[in-house]
Amino acid sequence: MADLNSLPSIPYGAYNGSGSTGGDSLTEDLKIFYKSGDIAWMMTSTALVLLMIPGVGFFYSGLARRKSALSLIWLSIMATAVTSFQWFFWGFSLTFSHAAGRFIGNLDNIGFRNVLAQPSVGSPLIPDLLFAVYQGMFAAITVALAVGAACERGRMLPCVIFMFIWTTVVYDPIACWTWNPSGWVYELGGLDFAGGTPVHISSGSAALAYSFLLGKRTGYGTQALNYRPHNVTHIVIGTVFLWVGWFGFNAGSALSANMRAVMAVVVTNLAACVGGVTWCLVDYRLERKWSTVGFCSGVIAGLVAITPGSGYVPPWAAVVYGACAGIGCNLATQIKYWVHADDGLDIFAVHGIGGLIGNLLTGLFAADYIAHLDGYTVIKGGWLNRHWIQLAVQLCDSVAGMTYSFAVTLLILGTMSVIGWYIPAFVLRITPAEEKQGTDDIEMGEFAYDYVELIRNVKPLEPAHDVSQIFEDEDIDAESQWSNSRAEMARNLELQGGRGGAYSMHTLSRSLEVGEVYSHSGAIGTAA
Repeated sequence: MADLNSLPSIPYGAYNGSGSTGGDSLTEDLKIFYKSGDIAWMMTSTALVLLMIPGVGFFYSGLARRKSALSLIWLSIMATAVTSFQWFFWGFSLTFSHAAGRFIGNLDNIGFRNVLAQPSVGSPLIPDLLFAVYQGMFAAITVALAVGAACERGRMLPCVIFMFIWTTVVYDPIACWTWNPSGWVYELGGLDFAGGTPVHISSGSAALAYSFLLGKRTGYGTQALNYRPHNVTHIVIGTVFLWVGWFGFNAGSALSANMRAVMAVVVTNLAACVGGVTWCLVDYRLERKWSTVGFCSGVIAGLVAITPGSGYVPPWAAVVYGACAGIGCNLATQIKYWVHADDGLDIFAVHGIGGLIGNLLTGLFAADYIAHLDGYTVIKGGWLNRHWIQLAVQLCDSVAGMTYSFAVTLLILGTMSVIGWYIPAFVLRITPAEEKQGTDDIEMGEFAYDYVELIRNVKPLEPAHDVSQIFEDEDIDAESQWSNSRAEMARNLELQGGRGGAYSMHTLSRSLEVGEVYSHSGAIGTAA
């Protein structure tokens, strides 16, 4: 057996304060300031948070109708690209510059200038550059959560413009005052381990404001919008991506590989499980059905709620977080009806209210000995430690973040709407006719499912196989289903004129008889 003492090792040394970049890599060994285990864990956590972003896309896509399914996935991954550039350009500097003010940072680190091996403002255990890329994923997923409010009626280009502006004037200030040691919430003693206010409350409030400004979808309040999620499998896949990625989201916020990160993993998983079961039970009480969509929604609600407290509370408290989130977020889905906002994906109910619940419960259950599991964090705790004022601090933080995000989002979108009167690129919403056709077709010219495009390009000859019977989206008329393909269909029929009206391609359609499935070239069987 090899002698471990004979293996080469690198001694760990305290940071010596050499320059704004952490030192000269040509003359100094910069890696001696940080432990390789911490570096490896934070790089892994960064990748896990990135995995969450397509998870958001799949989750939103499954909840919507198929004619807008691909556009929601596109918005999520585009949010990653736009926000990552914004974060590199000036977002990181505005949020985590070492000389930041109480509300916003400065431009000392614009373009990642001097961002290298100096210990980060988040923790002295990891360098600036690693902290920057990790926190950049937080900014990206926050934007991805918020822009889901554009579902089924928002135009893509103005939404992309909104991403850059919103990250700069909403997310960056809230994250700065929450996590930067110079921020007013941080100095006040607010406890937000992984983003209750900067991520969830801000994105949920922004989504509600976006829903207000866009207006209600065509057919809102009628049978036309009384549809089921078009792809529950997408919802499950998105939930799994989010659940797995959330370990990097919460446990990574310990900013090193330590016992506090381990505790964050434990409470994150437990809250998710309890949240899913609780939401299911609430739905079963009403409908006597075990809902997959309900379970997935409850899992997300539990994960959202435990986020601010994941590095502060013991395992038993995670059960309370999950139960309160499952019940509270489920009931909060009715808020959109009370305020007359078409929040079709319930972003405010799950993220806005879920983040609020998590912040308040952290004020109750934060424990000083849990926070000190990393060996250096000292807090007064919450009601669990008889620090009664902590609940008021958490409420102040939540209300400030919610109000600021909602108001400034309205201001941004309102300004864009006015500009849209003169510059069409800023018009936020597609027309009612385009809405019937779907954002995938109008804004992208691509579809989540191949058969949709095939059906657009084939006109059935038999009256019994009318195109309007093929789609489950009842508000799409036959005119929009094969919209700009009439000329192509005419050419196909002309070319096939000598073959008894045969089709140039085969597709499936459903007849009026329940369960019967036909090919256009003949019956192929009966569905079970």
